[in-house]
Amino acid sequence: MSPPLSRRALLQAATLAAAAPAASYAASGRAVAAVPGMPSAAAPTTWSVRPFGLEDVTLGRGVFADKRQLMLDHARGYDVNRLVQVFRANAGLPTGGAVAPGGWEGLDGEANGNLRGHYTGHFLTMLAQAYRGTKEQVFADKIRTMVGALTEVREALRRDPVVLSSEGKFGRAAENVRGSYQYVDLPAAVLGGASAITLSAWVKPTHDANWTRIFDFGNDTTRYMYLAARNQSGVPRFAITTSGPGGEQGLNGTAPLPVNRWSHVAVTIAGGTGTLYVNGTAVARNASMTLTPAALGTPRNNWLGRSNFSADPVFAGAFDEFNVFSRALTAAEVGELQGRRAAEASTGRGDLASYAFDETSGGTFADASGRALTATLRRTWGGPSHPGFLAAYPETQFIQLESMTSGDYTKVWAPYYTAHKILRGLLDAHLALDDARALDLASGMCDWMYSRLSKLPDATLQRMWGIFSSGELGGIVEAICDLHTISGKAEHLALAKLFDLDRLIDSCAANTDILDGLHANQHIPIFTGYLRLYDATGETRYLTAAKNFWGMVVPHRMYGIGGTSTQEFWKARGVIAGTISATTAETCCAYNMLKLSRTLFFHDQDPKYMEYYERALYNQVLGSKQDKPDAEKPLVTYFIGLTPGHVRDYTPKQGTTCCEGTGMESATKYQDSVYFAKADGSALYVNLYSPSTLTWAEKGVTVTQTTDFPKEQGSTLTFGGGRASFALRLRVPSWATAGFRVTVNGDSVPGTPKPGSYFSVSRTWRAGDTVRITMPFRLRVEKALDDPSLQTLFYGPVNLVARNAATEYLKVGLYRNAGLSGDLLPSFTPVSGKPLHYTLDGTEWAPFFEGTEDPTHAYFRRSEPKVVLGGRDSGVANPAKADGTTLLDEIWAGAPFSGKGTLVTRVRSTVDAWVSAGLLSRADGDKVVNTAQAASYAP
Repeated sequence: MSPPLSRRALLQAATLAAAAPAASYAASGRAVAAVPGMPSAAAPTTWSVRPFGLEDVTLGRGVFADKRQLMLDHARGYDVNRLVQVFRANAGLPTGGAVAPGGWEGLDGEANGNLRGHYTGHFLTMLAQAYRGTKEQVFADKIRTMVGALTEVREALRRDPVVLSSEGKFGRAAENVRGSYQYVDLPAAVLGGASAITLSAWVKPTHDANWTRIFDFGNDTTRYMYLAARNQSGVPRFAITTSGPGGEQGLNGTAPLPVNRWSHVAVTIAGGTGTLYVNGTAVARNASMTLTPAALGTPRNNWLGRSNFSADPVFAGAFDEFNVFSRALTAAEVGELQGRRAAEASTGRGDLASYAFDETSGGTFADASGRALTATLRRTWGGPSHPGFLAAYPETQFIQLESMTSGDYTKVWAPYYTAHKILRGLLDAHLALDDARALDLASGMCDWMYSRLSKLPDATLQRMWGIFSSGELGGIVEAICDLHTISGKAEHLALAKLFDLDRLIDSCAANTDILDGLHANQHIPIFTGYLRLYDATGETRYLTAAKNFWGMVVPHRMYGIGGTSTQEFWKARGVIAGTISATTAETCCAYNMLKLSRTLFFHDQDPKYMEYYERALYNQVLGSKQDKPDAEKPLVTYFIGLTPGHVRDYTPKQGTTCCEGTGMESATKYQDSVYFAKADGSALYVNLYSPSTLTWAEKGVTVTQTTDFPKEQGSTLTFGGGRASFALRLRVPSWATAGFRVTVNGDSVPGTPKPGSYFSVSRTWRAGDTVRITMPFRLRVEKALDDPSLQTLFYGPVNLVARNAATEYLKVGLYRNAGLSGDLLPSFTPVSGKPLHYTLDGTEWAPFFEGTEDPTHAYFRRSEPKVVLGGRDSGVANPAKADGTTLLDEIWAGAPFSGKGTLVTRVRSTVDAWVSAGLLSRADGDKVVNTAQAASYAP
């Protein structure tokens, strides 16, 4: 293989912009094979197995279908106009009264809504997956509504702002939608150097933010004259100064301007006296004013709705008349303006400036004063640097990131992460509906990103992607690579390479663990993208880094449910018990680890990847979704606390976080990894035992899996369609140590399935063929890596948790009635009518995947104070070695036992060794052996 291209070489190649790209799959000689489920309907040849599309696998009745139904109902009823509200606002378009979802997805969310737009992308993906899985028209209609709205938004962002006309006080009015960053720019001569003045305006605020300006005339934050709709006390304030805030001469109102109602405000200055009027009433007077507009000279910045202080919010609301007079109107004249337009009043129009805002199109406002001072509608941030830009906020976050040296999410909060969610949603919309508009929007976004990032030095890029939070980029590399398979544009592949974080890649490629202290979800999805870059470029460092990274997380930073991270970060390798908190296991991390695991499996069919997939899917992902309907929220966890007595919070931060977003996606793609096919069609992998029907069109067969797994300890596969020859590869879970058995049409299949492998059955399959898999469950414990006494309980694939309100770890003994197989289940009592529910010492144990609000104990403190065998108490204290291993631990480590005699032999040999080591007296040892001989045991 020729040496991989460097980033700079790729960028140089990209500038050629050939229609048949130099770096595309086809041009590089890396052939593609048709595969449903890829945005391009093609899979790279580096994948030795391939997924099926969501439309190829239908879920049957069971826990997955039940959870999905809750999310589908939420999606069916949700008004998607709410999701595009912030996009419309940013573009200055009418929002139709839609209310943004809130939380992170709104202007008032955490960090002032600096992540807004991300949830819209998640929702698009969810809708696309829902449509592919159900073909319900309602989902297609909602997708088309959103894509249409985003198309309008991009077009609006490309052009200069256009007036949004609304009903005014007297006629029409110019409205600035909240979040549009729009203001009215007046010509420099508007104040005319007047020493006496009246400024009169009709305004209708639509938000109660402090320090929004009705007008502000000045050069900077030293020389200015403004009228704020609300000051820090929430009342109108007029001020004029030539020496900054400390020199302000001002007037303060007495009551807030009402929101969503028209108010008339006027300021007069003459003869050293200033007066502030609200709705015709003088609410403030200052007779010691020495400054007039003449003192400002000719201000550079003459704005309606914008402040000379950049941190102040832009005015949200509508302007009707704005008049500037070169004299101080009398109280009577101001009062007259309450009932009629200035042109109809004795005052006449303002002689310095007069704007009626009756325009219904265009981006300028006529001046009726006779001075021809045409005003212009503008954005505070100007406009996008490239016509492909699409976001729910200005491009300023992306620009600021380029010069940041440390993170500050109140200023810049992961703009490329948000861009990824939007890009991913558009690609999924295109995949689901073949919507060319969605593809065009996605391609434009990548063209825009390339236009910015390709101009930056490598050092700047490395710094950006290493900044916590602000530089988080999500799975954008994967999405760009997926787009590249469609577009074939060299720039798109080059763009994906611009997100290389070399320190992370090189360390992981060298198998050097540097994860301690890193933000988990900032880094997990990067590696799925790097795998896709390996597919596109052949650079093996990407593949090696991704494999090694996965091994640094599993099991070294993995909790029993499959989750990872504490307070969103990783700690030292191998520290599990020492990191358990109320903010462990961020749900996004599990979502992205599942995606990484399945993508690794496409390259390397190591069963450990699907072992992890089953663990995290059946426990954390299922358990992150509450089991009740809700029209407003998806009801998905952010963190899953693993502390004793923790109650899951399914609506954190008002319900629009990253984890609610990925939770919506997870609940509409449960079937995506049940089956994979060998790339050459020679084998079908059954990875998960889930009720479902696969339609394998290439083979002309269907495979229907009938099971109530995990309530049922097995599954049945029934073949339909025509005849087809291939190997059926059935995953043998590592926990299936009690005997995994397979029959075909009732006949046993020879061979010994090995736990933690795939068992292959090869034949020519015919319609009606039936494969039965049985896999008896055992109850077992898993110990925390750094504290063996802290344990979690599993029954087959299912994590069982204690439902108990105690806030300290429960002390639990499990050996008392252990079976000869080593199964701990006989120590528990089944709960009648509730599969997978048991009691022990008065506490109920239930599957973690049940989305309830019960206080739970995922971990408990193992306590076996006495040697009890077969329910008989020997009266001997259970001794322990220095490492915590007890006598009972060593006895039961020999399980399974073929019979009672084998168990007794194990007890005797273990006792003899402990007596010889001085850890147990001979008398106590004899009591233990006698107890073992006298007891009876479950199988």
